[in-house]
Amino acid sequence: MKKYFVFLLLPAFMILQFCSSSKKAKAAFTFEDNVKPLVSAKCAPCHTTGNKAHLLEYPIAQEHADSIIYRVQLNPDQKGFMPFKHDKLSDSAINVFLQWKAGGLLEKANP
Repeated sequence: MKKYFVFLLLPAFMILQFCSSSKKAKAAFTFEDNVKPLVSAKCAPCHTTGNKAHLLEYPIAQEHADSIIYRVQLNPDQKGFMPFKHDKLSDSAINVFLQWKAGGLLEKANP
């Protein structure tokens, strides 16, 4: 009887080893993968050339992250709203900045 129990118990443990109730971790939002393309699409050319902060450069974007988030969340009629003279960013675009900050303002994904 014990022999059958061991033979049944062993496969059960092996199956449980591959089953997990925890969900896979979401991929982190990074500057290179998520923020830079958004800045390039929505904030250029103002913040990629000229006298404004060059937000395509990670150290500068990281330094201004709080200001970026604050300003893109403003309404177009409020002083400091960005992107200046354009429509408000979508909630999903704003969420990119929020998730980037929440994830620690990572530059690149871990290898």
